[in-house]
Amino acid sequence: MDLIRTSEIFSEIKIFKGKLITDSRGQFSKPFYGEPMANQFGSLSEVIYSKSKQNVIRGLHFQEPPEGVSKFVHCLDGEIKDVFVDLRSTSKTYGEFDSIKLTSETPVSVFIPEGFGHGFSVISKFATVLYLQSRPFSILHDKGVNINSFDIDWEVENPIISDKDFGLVNFSEFDSPW
Repeated sequence: MDLIRTSEIFSEIKIFKGKLITDSRGQFSKPFYGEPMANQFGSLSEVIYSKSKQNVIRGLHFQEPPEGVSKFVHCLDGEIKDVFVDLRSTSKTYGEFDSIKLTSETPVSVFIPEGFGHGFSVISKFATVLYLQSRPFSILHDKGVNINSFDIDWEVENPIISDKDFGLVNFSEFDSPW
């Protein structure tokens, strides 16, 4: 896997290119492998995937310390707009966000370190998203910030948002643990 760039706003957010081989049978993809993955994670704790339909917005989620997680995110099927927000109060980019389109047609993944909120919207009819996480899910440390706290163009019509996500704290009331 090769580092192809960082986010335009956050040097900590890294975009990697894996391998994608297509032929008459379909495709074979290897999104995460090798030294770059080991260097970012150290050890892998969980592999998670979600399936969502068009116009779904998931996020903006994080786990607070001491159970904070770093993530590699990859779109296995469909197309998503992946969004990350700096929630580190000591950072020069605190409260800023950036995004990247991820699609099953390209072998691109995004690395999101601890201290960032993460979410995505589904642009295609359906999307399957794969996450590698550095720590296990902890319900006690599972938190988020309301998506409407930021001027993010999620590029969806009639957004579908869970009650949990809709009820998350607004960023103006957020007390950063970082």
